[in-house]
Amino acid sequence: MTLFVGLGNPGSQYENTRHNIGFKVIDKLVDDLGARDISKTSFQGKLYRSANSLFLKPTTFMNLSGKSLQTVKNFFKIELENIIVIHDDIDLPFGAVRFKKGGGHGGHNGLRSIDSHITKEYLRVRVGVGKPEHKSQVSDYVLHDFNDEEKKVLQRLIEHVVKACKALLQEELNEVRSKYSLKSIEGLNV
Repeated sequence: MTLFVGLGNPGSQYENTRHNIGFKVIDKLVDDLGARDISKTSFQGKLYRSANSLFLKPTTFMNLSGKSLQTVKNFFKIELENIIVIHDDIDLPFGAVRFKKGGGHGGHNGLRSIDSHITKEYLRVRVGVGKPEHKSQVSDYVLHDFNDEEKKVLQRLIEHVVKACKALLQEELNEVRSKYSLKSIEGLNV
């Protein structure tokens, strides 16, 4: 069983923010694969299932994402190597896509929470959202919607990440990395 976890914040005011790119990818995966809703209150998130895959959107707010993930992991007895977390990354330019196993949280509170609940040894799909000029603007930046230029290509970026996630079900990480890593949105042939 593979568990895909998209990070984000619940609520319509956060729906289209940079921080919610993980939720957007999960929504598209769920649609594409016809996954059915198997959520339970105890999961503290929206959980969907399709064949041997689970798709989780924690509803605990970003800073507590690890609680929801740990509950689902334990309930379904999912091994760490079968957990894939999709999240926004301000250390990558907008549209960059990277794959990483383990490592630090880079100040990302969702990853910090997950690390504290299940350790760092899970796979991350890092989706670049760019970064503000000043460090003090980070929380405001990630909690704002994508700008008009970004919105024009956002759907194509999400579709690219979804293809990569589907590939992770059948291919080795290095193979997926070589096919789907992007340095920036220009890599998508916009």
